[in-house]
Amino acid sequence: MIVMVLEKVPASLRGELTRWLIEVRTGVFVGHLSARVRDKLWEKCCNEKRTGGVTQIWSTNTEQRFKMRMCGSTQREIVDHDGLQLIRIPHRYTQES
Repeated sequence: MIVMVLEKVPASLRGELTRWLIEVRTGVFVGHLSARVRDKLWEKCCNEKRTGGVTQIWSTNTEQRFKMRMCGSTQREIVDHDGLQLIRIPHRYTQES
């Protein structure tokens, strides 16, 4: 399984992803892909995101049973803590709320 979250990206990029994944909510895509297609979609999203951001999460054989990566301007960041991937909200975003 794969989940991709696109923030503030061109509508054309979101449209491109609907060829491969289901858009369950604006900018949130879910599906099941091979590793090759997953990586190609990642490259495409990172290259065409403009000022937006992309998060990709997929099932794998790790302690958490998933891995994730982010590219561009997102409101979260991934922190590796002893092999566990955790999410941190940077201080600059917590002040705006």
